[in-house]
Amino acid sequence: MKNERGFLLLLALLQFTNIMDFMIMMPLGPQLMKVFAINPEQFSTAVSAYTFSAGISGMVGAFWLDRLDRKTALLIMYAGFIVGTFCCAFAPTYLLLLTSRMVTGVFGGILGAVVMSIVADTIPEARRGAAMGIVSTSFSMASVFGVPFGLLLASQFDSWHAPFLFIVIVGIVIWVVLFKVLPEMKGHFEHHSTNGSALHNFITVISDRTVLIALSFMMLLMFGHFSIVPFISPYMVSNVGISEKELPLIYFFGGAATIFTAPFVGKISDKIGKPKVFFFFAIIALIPAFFITNLSAVGLIYALLLTTSFFIVSNGRFVPAMAITSTVVAPARRGTFMSINSSLMQLASGIATWVAGKIVIKANNGSLMNYEYVGYISIAASILALLMMPVLLASQKKEAAA
Repeated sequence: MKNERGFLLLLALLQFTNIMDFMIMMPLGPQLMKVFAINPEQFSTAVSAYTFSAGISGMVGAFWLDRLDRKTALLIMYAGFIVGTFCCAFAPTYLLLLTSRMVTGVFGGILGAVVMSIVADTIPEARRGAAMGIVSTSFSMASVFGVPFGLLLASQFDSWHAPFLFIVIVGIVIWVVLFKVLPEMKGHFEHHSTNGSALHNFITVISDRTVLIALSFMMLLMFGHFSIVPFISPYMVSNVGISEKELPLIYFFGGAATIFTAPFVGKISDKIGKPKVFFFFAIIALIPAFFITNLSAVGLIYALLLTTSFFIVSNGRFVPAMAITSTVVAPARRGTFMSINSSLMQLASGIATWVAGKIVIKANNGSLMNYEYVGYISIAASILALLMMPVLLASQKKEAAA
């Protein structure tokens, strides 16, 4: 593809709006709990509403995603995502916000699957780690610019609605650019059998042993990550002593660091091996997961060092993991697999957020209790994912030899 890097950056910009839409909910946690007079469990429900609806829609999308031109699928899903975010921007009550988050999740979940399918279809496996690294900078952009700027807008206009309106405006511009510059993407049709229904295609994918292992692996990885993430901001404010005005610094420094580390991780994954890089970061990630969830009142610098390291190593796990799992199916069924994978990852993150909301409680003095137990659950899930990686690699090797 001509101008491969520009193409990947455009997809990263799309993912930037998608990820910012999800991420902005978490630092807005302290404000939302005040404005709507909700408890931690209700807040976690608002966060997980997106992921649960994304998980369900992703499973539905698996039946038809490989039967559409990738460009068409991308534009439809992105348009729906923008409409859902628009509803969030003007939600006046908790119930309407909850409903709007569900609508956004219906489209946002499949959107990520389409992006990953496009990357896997158009970028050769030898360069796919680096490509995943570039697209992963969307998280960095959302952290460095999106979340701090969104919080600034919320403060400037004295309204938490403002960040969502910003995402809508940016999303419309990106949609128009995609419509004009993105070519048709029907390459996967060359490998697609005209025989068999969408249901047959779905069953063929999920009946593959290697696919089932890959799906279970990604679910555990996502569960371990999102057990911790939703309550980082509220915990930092109520227990560690970080002010709401200082919260953007957590996302700024974490995102700024991963802008450099994500592409680097992708490149070294292609160079020395994706499994080796995954194992390194997955093991190291257990350390900040423990300390963040057991943190007491400390200085801002120490807290930022800890949260920044968490962002770096967590992102370092996902870049090689996504590159590895993208190879478990043939191009003709890649969209189906990616949609199922995205669906189950969203469900795993939704369950993780819901579980954390059940465990974490607010004390009479306003502090959050039991966050350390969430950390232990996260570490256990991450260790299980680590143990599954050799099983996945062995299964892939066995299928390749068959």
